[in-house]
Parts: sequence; structure tokens; C-alpha cells
Amino acid sequence: MSSHSESETLHWTLQSSDPFLPVGGLHLWRIDCHASGDRLRDLWPLLSDRERARAEGLRFEHHRTRYLRAHAGLRRILARYLRIPARSLDFQYGSAGKPYLPPSLSGSLEFNMTTSADLALVAVSADSAVGIDCERVRPRRDLIGLTKRMFGTEEASALAAAPESERLNRFYRDWTDLEARVKADGRGLFRRRDVPPMPALTSGHVIPANGFIAAVARETLPPVNEWQTLVLPDADG
Repeated sequence: MSSHSESETLHWTLQSSDPFLPVGGLHLWRIDCHASGDRLRDLWPLLSDRERARAEGLRFEHHRTRYLRAHAGLRRILARYLRIPARSLDFQYGSAGKPYLPPSLSGSLEFNMTTSADLALVAVSADSAVGIDCERVRPRRDLIGLTKRMFGTEEASALAAAPESERLNRFYRDWTDLEARVKADGRGLFRRRDVPPMPALTSGHVIPANGFIAAVARETLPPVNEWQTLVLPDADG
């Protein structure tokens, strides 16, 4: 479970050149998934057949736009590290759906993506599995009951004992912390109990944009002020 110290608000840097990620470092990328920006017709060709089918199956246009921008953005980001065309990336998927690249292509590069509303974040790690989760902070009904179902009675009691003004942020910190950890693990919330857990993970919380909170989890995590926080320029087409 996460601690409840203040989260750091991130400041983003436009990254036009290919990034360098040292061993032990962490890069965090922001993808804005709203309707403006890159022309959508330039992004569709970057997706795989599986991704295009998923996008085309979404009922609402704004959901398709978000999916397209997030997944094309992920490809463009990883392509910069690997120095290959974004459309040539061949994702594989774990048992819980976590995407990864074959080691023959990615080497030691690890990544994970999260989406919430019009915001997507990608964590990139050079040497160990990483998980990230982001949530838009909005009111929830029955926070204590939800906490009990997600985490257990002890955590629900701790939330009930907290000042009411702090409960919502505390809930979202715990939620994003849990999601980031199980995504680093790669087996999801409903993992098989006969599979041993990963080594102990460290997590950190940040505010990537107003109204959002995010958590990153990795076996060894550098301090937040050492993360590089990056944004892609618009696609060239």
C-alpha cells in the first residue's frame, strides 16, 4: 500500500530527438488523446490489424480517437528507442493482456501504458519490468465499501479514520498504487495463486495533469525528480 505524502506535479519537455535511457533510469511520456493535434488519418497506418480491429469496434467516436492516439503514440515512442519504423513493432501479449516486445527486438527495454479520459502515459524502463496507472480524480460513491472490496477491511478502516476531506485523494493513491504494481507484475488483479509474486516493488506518485493522479511501480525506482518527463512532437505524417 502506498504512503500518503504529497504528490509531485510534473512538468513536461518536448522530445524531438531520439531519447537515451540509461540503466536504472525511468522515462515517463505523456500522450494527449483529445480530438486536436495529429491528423488521425496519419496515425491509422501505424496500428496492427489487431489494434485497428479493436479501435473500429469501439462504439463512440471519441473512444476511437482516444484509442488511436494512445496506441499510435505508444508505437511512435518505442520506435524512437529501437530506431525502427513504428508500424513494424510486433507486440506480444501476456496472459493478462499486458503487451510486450520480443527480447530479440527490444533487448532490455520494458514499458507499460495507462489511459484515463483524454490522457495516456507511457513508462519506459531500461532494465526491469515497470507498471503505471493513471486515474482522473472524481467523486465516488461509498468509498469505504469500495476500498473494502478492493483492498480489505484493514485499509477500509484506515480510510474511515482519515479526515473526510482527504479520503478521495487517499483512495485514488491506493487505487493507482495497486494497479501499477499488478501491471508491473504482468498478471493482473486476478493472478493465479500458485504463481510466486515478483520481488518487492517500489512505487511513486505524481500529478501528470490537473485533476489526475498516477503511480509508477518498479523493483528499484529512482526519485521522482530524476524521472525524465517527455512529450512527442506531432507526427510527421
